[in-house]
Amino acid sequence: MRVLKKKWCELLDRNLVKTGTASKAAQQWTPSFKKKLLLDMARRIELRIARILKENEKDVAKARAAGLSASMIDRLVLNEQRIRAMARGVRMVADLEDPIGRTISAWTRPNGLKLTKVSVPLGVIFIIYESRPNVTVECASLCLKSSNAVILRGGREAMASNHAFVSLFHESLEKFKVSPYIVNLIGMTDYEAVDYLLEQEGRIDLVIPRGGEKLIRRVVERSRIPVVKHYQGICHIYIDKKANLKKASRIVLNAKVQRPGVCNAMETLLVHRTIARKFLPGVGIALKKVGCEIRGDKTTCKLLPYAIPAAKKDYGCEFLDKILAVKVVRDIEEAITHIETYGSRHTDAIVTEDSRAAEMFKLRVDSSSVMINASTRFADGFEYGFGAEIGISTDKIHARGPMGLEGLTSYKYIVEGQGQVRN
Repeated sequence: MRVLKKKWCELLDRNLVKTGTASKAAQQWTPSFKKKLLLDMARRIELRIARILKENEKDVAKARAAGLSASMIDRLVLNEQRIRAMARGVRMVADLEDPIGRTISAWTRPNGLKLTKVSVPLGVIFIIYESRPNVTVECASLCLKSSNAVILRGGREAMASNHAFVSLFHESLEKFKVSPYIVNLIGMTDYEAVDYLLEQEGRIDLVIPRGGEKLIRRVVERSRIPVVKHYQGICHIYIDKKANLKKASRIVLNAKVQRPGVCNAMETLLVHRTIARKFLPGVGIALKKVGCEIRGDKTTCKLLPYAIPAAKKDYGCEFLDKILAVKVVRDIEEAITHIETYGSRHTDAIVTEDSRAAEMFKLRVDSSSVMINASTRFADGFEYGFGAEIGISTDKIHARGPMGLEGLTSYKYIVEGQGQVRN
């Protein structure tokens, strides 16, 4: 084991040196060069759909044989529609304004010094993720657009799919005479390799884990490098007493069952008591028809005979499945208090036609995304117009919410003088 670990370290060290060199070269790329590179990558993805699907089928077959959960398999499965959407995402990133070299602000001091705050790349980004091969494409394209190098470590369940995408990216990089280490896929699935990379402070600039809470907490505990993360997506929708109930039903169904295994799916529904009797039976039947289990408080269970009594832990649970916790609340104050108590500061929504209630919810709910009359499923970099997302952060430092290009930049100050010295 010691000999094998030494080989790992030597290989990872070589990769890190080459990735660092590639990162420095990327800082010199022009906006037009990056756009051409990304458009070529998008074209290759569309041309190789059959090849990608073939590799993805291998991953899905292994995942099913290994007994992976339905939510994990849902994240893993690709089809032509999803692959074409990924290519469109790369094109959207290519068309975005270049984030590097922008003058953020500029001013002149009384002593004549001219200061300019300029956006710069972070350097080398290490992304650890599970199951979703689309993350490979999204993260690589965003890192290239922002002149960063990326080290990708996907899960073993998506290894064939990830290799298929990275090989296409390398074809483009070779065409444009760019080092392949600008997009570096780590093929080692052992966690010791991840732990070793998490210690490489000064060689890796940012770590972004994407996956389950267990994975993210493990990364945070071991990393010597800054980590951008969210632990859970316990998303709420509150149906206010002045909600349009037809609109509310559409939003609830979309937020819960359109894709229940993702972090921006609704996990808890809060309903104002004055409209519960009118609203819950209809939406409850619609949820039941699509196989969604409802776990409710006493009032909910009276109104919905098929509902299961909710345990306290259900209100702080990220089910990632067709399971929904429901609670009838006295008023908006109780709804906000519930969200503060059980939420994860990911995404929370209110459905109401009352502008004062909407304003109160907007100001008081301290989540990275707050929705007014819209599904929580919109909390996504692509839907926000970022082309793709590098991850979602519920922290408040550096980046918050869906992260796009801006989250992959920092800045430096350029100070120009004419011989000034400090007194």
